[in-house]
Amino acid sequence: MPHATELIAIIALGLVLAFVCGMVAQRLKLPPLVGYLLAGVLVGPYTPGFVGNSELAGQLAEIGVILLMFGVGLHFSIKDLMAVRAIALPGAVVQIAVATAMGGGLALAWGWSLGAGLVFGLALSVASTVVLLRALEERALLDSDKGRIAVGWLIVEDLAMVLALVLLPALAPSLGGSEGGGGHHGGGGNLWLTLGLTLAKVAVFASLMLIGGRRFVPWLLDQAARTGSRELFTLAVLALALGIAFGSAELFGVSFALGAFFAGMVLAESDLSHQAAADSLPLQDAFAVLFFVSVGMLFDPAILIREPLSVLAVLGVILLGKSLAAVAIVLAFRHGIGTALTIAASLAQIGEFSFILVSLGLSLKLLPTEGRDLILGGALLSITLNPLFFALVARIERALADRPELAARFERRGAGEVAMAVETAPRRGHAVVIGYGRVGSSIGKALQTWDLPYVVVDRDRRRVLELREQGLDAVFGDATAPGILEAADIGSAHLLVIATPDSHNTARLVEIARGANPRIDTLIRTHSDAERRRLEEQKVGLVLMGERELALGMTLYALRSLGVKEGEARLFVDSSRQQSRAEPDAEIEAGPVAPELRPHKEADAAEA
Repeated sequence: MPHATELIAIIALGLVLAFVCGMVAQRLKLPPLVGYLLAGVLVGPYTPGFVGNSELAGQLAEIGVILLMFGVGLHFSIKDLMAVRAIALPGAVVQIAVATAMGGGLALAWGWSLGAGLVFGLALSVASTVVLLRALEERALLDSDKGRIAVGWLIVEDLAMVLALVLLPALAPSLGGSEGGGGHHGGGGNLWLTLGLTLAKVAVFASLMLIGGRRFVPWLLDQAARTGSRELFTLAVLALALGIAFGSAELFGVSFALGAFFAGMVLAESDLSHQAAADSLPLQDAFAVLFFVSVGMLFDPAILIREPLSVLAVLGVILLGKSLAAVAIVLAFRHGIGTALTIAASLAQIGEFSFILVSLGLSLKLLPTEGRDLILGGALLSITLNPLFFALVARIERALADRPELAARFERRGAGEVAMAVETAPRRGHAVVIGYGRVGSSIGKALQTWDLPYVVVDRDRRRVLELREQGLDAVFGDATAPGILEAADIGSAHLLVIATPDSHNTARLVEIARGANPRIDTLIRTHSDAERRRLEEQKVGLVLMGERELALGMTLYALRSLGVKEGEARLFVDSSRQQSRAEPDAEIEAGPVAPELRPHKEADAAEA
């Protein structure tokens, strides 16, 4: 098979099988990630049928890692981490140490080297970002104290794994492996010199990104946004993510993952970050799926039969060892049993960082292939069982609620509620105006006149910057993209005004707004009777059809010009408007309830 055809085959079959297996997993109430991994198993060398090119799959997976880490950096929030630092920072560090020690102990018991034990233990210690966030979202826990602590805990784990990815290539020769991972390390075999050079390169790269990158990256995206071309903006986002990742590896010897993480982190401080995340999300999702498929290709299902006790031991570390450690740590920091159980269930699985560590461990010749199979098997089983853990937590909490004297034994006093840090006071009771052209700006000026608060959402970067210069609140981005309406605090808004001439995404905007704020009022501009009927069936506040309102306004003036009294003319126009709403396909004309027209004003004068 020609090389180009192999590339197309692995992408096509990988995505098709991932979709099918993901749908099956979803129907079985399992995370789609389980389906993606199983799709990789089906096209891997350990199952009959088509066998994908693992080398090409690995390169596609590397792109997936870059985009995953770019997304992690883009959503990284130092403020959120600082708000829960008292529990998340020490808790995550202790939990990583405990899980790494348990995993390392298993490895040493099996006769593996110290380096293999270290990689194996680290891979078992870190939870999956994708699985954790999805689980918290499904249970409406993301904005709760429990969810905030879990997310902060996860951020610390991610940072620790980023550090591990940087240091492992430098430490590999001393741990019994080989120097590799794409780095350019030196030091003539001296561990401390090699480690010092590695950290120095990372420090130089981090300094350049935090000092120069914080200015250059947002500036470059701003230039792309000012063109008004969505394609150029999306291309700029992807070029920065992949370009910085590649440049960091070539020039500084750091991993692709670290370069992509810093690219996302410096961009996260810009107001363009929401749109950047939305535009890169489809490609990020696609390559992330290929990443999980490529990981599944490496898994040998026979390990479940060949080494069942080893698999159970690994699963025990992930499900029981990590969970019990998390419960003990959270209770020791004087938080409630409910918080402890939620954190334990959230961390009782492993995912993408574990796979990245496995790939690095294999390339450095630190981890045996058996370790890879055990970690992949543990990931598949733990992700599959994770929803059951959350269900068990819910049952335990209900049981404790029925026995308050038992629950009181676990409760601790002294841990206050988690207060999330915010840069500005949250908006509340405001209007969100989508589109600030001729219609939207007219509405905005009226709101300004009455000193009513509102936020503008617009795709025109120049217009957004002009509004901010005038002291108005404006958000740049496509309102249908993930995170954009949230940036305008749609959840606490009173009114949504859709003033854009393009009504293609109107229904989607209403759905997003009501999902975040079911009681929000709506005012919508449309150019189609069919669209107006559909929206009115959704019980929106008011839908105005531009052409009809124009015709009614002109009709009012024509009647007044020809001598009809103002009150009668307005009554006629209002009754015509009501008739047009009752009969959507009817033309604007006088109906049976319309008032009789008076003679022309000259006739009135003659009669007088």
